[in-house]
Amino acid sequence: MPDPLGLIGTTTTTPQVSPRAGAGAGDASQGASFKEQLIKQINDVNQLQQDAKEAVEDLATGRRDDVESVIIATQKADTAFRMLLQVRNKVMNAYDEVKQIRV
Repeated sequence: MPDPLGLIGTTTTTPQVSPRAGAGAGDASQGASFKEQLIKQINDVNQLQQDAKEAVEDLATGRRDDVESVIIATQKADTAFRMLLQVRNKVMNAYDEVKQIRV
């Protein structure tokens, strides 16, 4: 099922794991890092929330009269935020598991 918000799988290339352990030169050709993708997604969610806030303000002041688009904008922002929150929860769970590994 395709992502309706466009927040998942935004890169068209899949990163390949290099067989060399210290491959630093080939990292740039593999696509964006997890950090870059996460920052991009946070910015996208922030933009969706700002758009929803603006739509609600426009509806309240009378500059907009289509309630459906306001509801859709707020639902998109809510869904995107919930998805980002779940990603954060999964990362925190993975971090907790790694912390418990004994060396």
